[in-house]
Amino acid sequence: MRKAVAFTGPSNSGKTTLIEKIAKKLISSYKIAIIKNDPADKAKFDKKGKDSFKFFATGAEVVVTSPTRTTYFSHRQKSLDEIIDMINDFDILLVEGLKYLPLPRIGIFRGELDESYFRYIKAVAIDDSVDKSKIPSNIEILDLNNTDEIIDWVLKNAVDI
Repeated sequence: MRKAVAFTGPSNSGKTTLIEKIAKKLISSYKIAIIKNDPADKAKFDKKGKDSFKFFATGAEVVVTSPTRTTYFSHRQKSLDEIIDMINDFDILLVEGLKYLPLPRIGIFRGELDESYFRYIKAVAIDDSVDKSKIPSNIEILDLNNTDEIIDWVLKNAVDI
């Protein structure tokens, strides 16, 4: 089984927190992989002066391995298929962002809905701060604070990849 589902929404809506909660609950039963998009290129992976920073600064593709993890640093954008091939061994892939990918997708919103996301999503995960009446009837409504309900949706809607 290799299935994927995606999460999207504005900054600070709770995407990372939700994905973390889902992964923690599913990891005992499934091999989980996560891809996070960094569209503003803000993620900091290493500190200036360290070997991996120096190696990456050369322009090379860099892999750092240790007894507990392997981290791949690349200067080249990878397609979803290329990333999946690199990860390879997983049951469920959780993707944060990359809203143009044709995956079943949950939109995460707090406070205000951003209707520009509606064409990309099959469901929304919201809390009581969101006006449900503005959500189109073809989009399923999930409780952002009910991780089990969201996991059920993920397991029912994730697609084979």
